[in-house]
Amino acid sequence: MTQPWVAACLLAAGLGAGETIHYEAVDKVVIQRRLAAAAKDNSVRLATLQAFFEQSGCTGGNLQELKVKYSKLPNLACSLPVLPSSQIILVGAHFDHVSAGDGVIDNWSGAALLPSLYQSLAKYPRRHTFLFIGFTDEEKGLVGSRHYVEHLTKEERKQISAMINIDSVGTNPTKLETDRGSRPLVNALAIVAQTFQIPLGVVNVHHVGRSDSDSFQDFKIPSLNIHSLTQKTFPLLHTRNDRMSAISQDDYFDTYRLVAAYLAYLDQVLDKTEAADEVPR
Repeated sequence: MTQPWVAACLLAAGLGAGETIHYEAVDKVVIQRRLAAAAKDNSVRLATLQAFFEQSGCTGGNLQELKVKYSKLPNLACSLPVLPSSQIILVGAHFDHVSAGDGVIDNWSGAALLPSLYQSLAKYPRRHTFLFIGFTDEEKGLVGSRHYVEHLTKEERKQISAMINIDSVGTNPTKLETDRGSRPLVNALAIVAQTFQIPLGVVNVHHVGRSDSDSFQDFKIPSLNIHSLTQKTFPLLHTRNDRMSAISQDDYFDTYRLVAAYLAYLDQVLDKTEAADEVPR
């Protein structure tokens, strides 16, 4: 079940007078049900993610398994295409987890949002092609994301206007990293959070752990990592305490709402100015 949203953003947010962002909000019950489908086995997670994409309308040639060298499981890519020449907004989250715990936080919480985000954006015309990728073997050293970006041509990398990574959300209100995050992407997320009055904080966890956004940042692709971790919740990762009870359902749904609106907003404002191409060094 979905609910239509036509959301007016601030003029200061980069939209012209009277402009709005359009997306469709997936019902909270659906968001919770997809989160609750976390499986212990990574191959089951991959199959579940594929089923959720199909339920959300991503089927046929728009849903593909992408083989990854040295990995038993592929990346899973769902495309919401516009034109072959259009710029791309890539949204990623790894679906694998370590053996300790249930891996609900890290990172089924991120992977399970990808089909819902596709569903939120698919109904309305878009300026950008959106590419949603569930990455494999992040826990083994960013294997899936690094393989993906390394096998793009220089021209294909330039076609990616933004990489938005979702990793370990729902333990707290939404957080973002600014250490390596693209400043225009950081500013845009802050604007959307303020407009919709959704809590957003800054916690830089890059120095204690890398995520799939790093694979793209290493190639100077504008990227942003969205998470929920604090000094209190970071120790839950890779332990038996990484389980469903550690998730705040209200915070998790707020993160979904924020990211859905954010992606719709980025679709309208990115590539209108040179600022979209800035990458922190």
